[in-house]
Parts: sequence; C-alpha cells; structure tokens
Amino acid sequence: MRRRRGTLPAVPAVLALLAATAGCAAPAGAGDVSSRAAGTASAVAPAPLPPVVDHVTTDEPVVFLTYDDGAERDPRFIDLVRERGLPVGMFLTDSVTGPGYGHFARLRAVGATLQNHTLDHPALPVLPLAAQRAQICGQQRKLAARFGVRPRLFRPPYGRYDTATLRAAAECGIAAVVLWRVTLEPDGHLTYHHGPHHLIPGDIITVPSGEAPPLSLAERTTGLLGELEERGLRVGRLEDHVGRHPSPATPGSPAASSPSGATASPSAASGPTRATPSPSGV
Repeated sequence: MRRRRGTLPAVPAVLALLAATAGCAAPAGAGDVSSRAAGTASAVAPAPLPPVVDHVTTDEPVVFLTYDDGAERDPRFIDLVRERGLPVGMFLTDSVTGPGYGHFARLRAVGATLQNHTLDHPALPVLPLAAQRAQICGQQRKLAARFGVRPRLFRPPYGRYDTATLRAAAECGIAAVVLWRVTLEPDGHLTYHHGPHHLIPGDIITVPSGEAPPLSLAERTTGLLGELEERGLRVGRLEDHVGRHPSPATPGSPAASSPSGATASPSAASGPTRATPSPSGV
C-alpha cells in the first residue's frame, strides 16, 4: 500500500515571509523614543519666580540691616561693622560704586555680604525683559568677577518691579527679591511703610545712600543700634532666613511666593503690576 504524501508549502516562500515580518517589527517602545525625548525637552520648566519679601517671620529677636547703592564709603562704618560683628547686607549698584569696590572688599572681609542692586539703577518696570535681564545678570557678573561671589538676593531700584523683573531675576540666579518695611533716613529717624510704627523682630531695614547726609553712615547706624538694644533686638544675617530654599511663585500669591519664614511684601500681593516706589527712592 502506498502512503499518501501531504502537500508541503514552499519553504523558501515561508522563510521570506518570516524575515519580512521580523524586519518590520520594532522592539517594544522603540517607536516612542523620539516622542519621549521631545516630551522631556518640552517639559523642562523655567526657573521658578523668586519670592518678594519685606519682612521675615521669626521667633528670634533679630532685624536685618541692608544698605543700598554704595555711594557712601565711610571708613568708620567698616570699623563699626568689625567691632560689633554686624552681618549687614550691601546692595550694590555698579555705576554708583564705581572705583569704590575696594571699600566693599574691606567690608566683606569684616562680615558684610554683597548683593545685587543692578548695574545702573534704572526703574526696571519701564524696561523690556531683555534689558531687565541685562541689568541684573550684568551686575551678577561684575560681582562674580570682582569678588568671586554670585549674590542670591536682589533689590530692585526704588522698590519697583513687575513680572518681567521677577522672571529676569530668576534667570540670573536670584533666590529672593528683597524690599523693606523700615527706612533709616539720612537724619537718623526711622520711617515705617506699613504695620506697627516701631521695630519688631524680622524687620528688614533699608539704609539708602545720601548725597550730603547730616549724619555719617557710622553715626546713623550707631544710633539705630542703640534703639535695637533698648528693644532687646540685634542684627541678624538676612541670608540665613531668606533665599535659602527658593520656591515656585507667582505675583499675587503671597503664600506661594514666600520662602519659609519670609513675609511677602504688600506690593507682591497686589498682582503682577508695578510696586509703588518708596519715598526714600533706594
């Protein structure tokens, strides 16, 4: 008896079909590589806006002394900072400080910190973003070149800023925009811009430069230190309380724009509009 043979498909044709199918199939997820890369690039968020603060919430009996522009270069002030161990902050404007950077190097050597107050002291909100960035980043580069430091704190001239200012500050590496609640005037008296009309813990005090102040910088500061002692207060280091942990912020949201322990300024709470200039014009 003959055995029946089954019909076998053509082997070469089957192999060709399998090879073609394997060649078309991609490893699992391979087709998503380019889309994932594009998604990652598009998901990179801009730097969070820095908080805007004029007071620090603290249980410590401290206030913070900040000096603006750099026009006054009183050698007795250097002695005072050294003798009293004052951790003051100097917000410097390049066009004002000019050839006086040596004076501020000596101040830094005795404990002062150097911060950013722009290259030329313009009213920033009238400038476009690129020009604001040039003012802030330019001073960052100047201070880095002269002192090897890149400030974390920035004070806008006249206390005026807008959303573009905050964006430029973030892009320049600024962790906090610092305003003030109290001004030490050229004649030595204190001006309170909101809140209690006396010094309280956490106050940020600005000391603007005067063209011909009746009291020297050392004299004004000495008088203020006397008042601090009467109230049981001392000078604290602002960088220990502000700008250490920058957090996402949007103008108009004080809770979002305040780092731990810092209080958003009233102008920050008013939305992305320009802050009202300070009467002291720092």
